[in-house]
Amino acid sequence: MSDHSSPSRPPPSAAQPSVTETYELSVNGRARSVPDAWIGESLLYVLRERLGLPGAKNACEQGECGSCSLYVDGVLLNSCCVLAADAVDADIRTVEGLGDGGHLTDVQQAFLDAGAVQCGFCIPGLIVTVHDLLDRVPDPDELQVREAISGNLCRCTGYGRILQAVEDVKLARLADPEGSS
Repeated sequence: MSDHSSPSRPPPSAAQPSVTETYELSVNGRARSVPDAWIGESLLYVLRERLGLPGAKNACEQGECGSCSLYVDGVLLNSCCVLAADAVDADIRTVEGLGDGGHLTDVQQAFLDAGAVQCGFCIPGLIVTVHDLLDRVPDPDELQVREAISGNLCRCTGYGRILQAVEDVKLARLADPEGSS
């Protein structure tokens, strides 16, 4: 069941018959078959509803809130704006695939330690976004952090604890560059 009341997969109209196909996606390092899928399904819908990966959240369906952020071929994207069929042959990495063997990443642990996790709806997208930022810019200033997370909307935290978590990870990574995850 979707997190949002509007459907991620609009039904085909009677005038336009459903076109389905089976394809394979590479998600978090694993080949995943997507059988008999309507080719207009978003990557977000396929991940959540067909492959059982609920990390990316369904909120705005317009690429505005960041709740569905993930990597496609190393590029941070909103999965609600990508057709799943267009991601065939791409390397897809979701929040579930960031950790190593079920262990939390340094960013995930910092969010917990700083109390940045409230309702949890925006947190997966924020976690992916912060990973992207810190992997690209190891020592961002506060303005760079705020700009990086500006596409991730949160209604609970007020962002103070999120900013603290990012600062904590940044300082830990700078102190021990080999220990980052």
